[in-house]
Amino acid sequence: MITVLRRFLKRKKVAVIICALIMCTFIYACGRKDDSALQEVTDEEEGQVENTEAYEEFEKSVSENANTEISGNVLKVEYGYESSYGAERERDGDKVRSYLTGKFVPSSIGDRRPVAVMLNNIEAAQPMSGVSFADIIYECVVEGSLTRMMGIFENYDELDKIGSVRSCRNYFVYYALELDAIYCHYGQSSYAVPLLEQPYVDNLSGLAAVGNTVFYRTTDREAPHNAYASAKGIKKGIEDMGYDTAYDPDYKGKFTFAKDGDVIVPDSADSYDAKRVEPGYLINKPWFEYNEEDQKYYRFQYGDKQIDDTTGKQLAVDNIILQYSAWQQVDDNGYLGFDCHTGGKMTYITHGRARDGIWVRFDMDEGAVRYFDLEGAEIVVNQGKTWIEIIQDSEGDKVKVN
Repeated sequence: MITVLRRFLKRKKVAVIICALIMCTFIYACGRKDDSALQEVTDEEEGQVENTEAYEEFEKSVSENANTEISGNVLKVEYGYESSYGAERERDGDKVRSYLTGKFVPSSIGDRRPVAVMLNNIEAAQPMSGVSFADIIYECVVEGSLTRMMGIFENYDELDKIGSVRSCRNYFVYYALELDAIYCHYGQSSYAVPLLEQPYVDNLSGLAAVGNTVFYRTTDREAPHNAYASAKGIKKGIEDMGYDTAYDPDYKGKFTFAKDGDVIVPDSADSYDAKRVEPGYLINKPWFEYNEEDQKYYRFQYGDKQIDDTTGKQLAVDNIILQYSAWQQVDDNGYLGFDCHTGGKMTYITHGRARDGIWVRFDMDEGAVRYFDLEGAEIVVNQGKTWIEIIQDSEGDKVKVN
């Protein structure tokens, strides 16, 4: 470890910051509390907490090590690429390079802010609707070792049914901010209210006045597993709230994508096979299987294929990122806090291979996490859809990649 750190210190500014982040994350993780098997907090119960400042105290404990703004010109990128961080996006006529997939999309879609929708992932809520249209999916543990997902949708115009939709968790708000997305959720706890009220957080809540515009309930499932959003409702909700639909002029992006025609297959000495990926979550026990023919990773959970009810097809992505984060149980009800700012270990998986590295968040709340190899070079991500698994750093021994 010391040898690696010394080698980092000889490199540019970003490598020094990354080096410090690894140590800070390790030290913090040693002091975090253990989770326990607790029941999921329902939307109705979430509004009441004994100490509304508990999450703020957790965030303060990790913010001291958080990253500050970094200039893009210090970034070294693998394979001779230039970082997209803060760079002007490439355009081709009426098309623009997508911030989410790296592919050319119509400017009417690619210049519009995406929406981030909280998705219900308990077994009784399967199959989900519209989830296969998400360009990026985040998955993270909530109370009771259940996982909740958040889909980042760039082109959702034709979707009449997205969900079912569940409530906010603080850390998912930070993930949504990485894509400058408008955050859609059905309810929130008292912990999340101060964050949702920040001027840089644009959100559509099912419990707010705009809720009946954005969301609707079906009769085929029991509440709270029957709340859905539609494209029409989301657009009207954004209009009613007066949110800007264009990306913030200061938004710098999240990924440096491979160029058209390039396929990045991790081939460094520290890369390894990744034909099957198990994130290690206890309840839904998900895994991905790599398909050599189309070079995508197909998703399974609850012992079977994960299907989108809208299409009848199995979910599949081009990239998987395992993002290890320090965490803490914030209260006796099992509400969790995840470090979204300090940095930590990560694994990038694509085209049947994996390589380890680290993640760093730039520009605080309104910035994005970017990914680096162990030599301090930014990782180039293949074009396409990406699934980001947030892993509790203490649970890494449950993750399997082979």
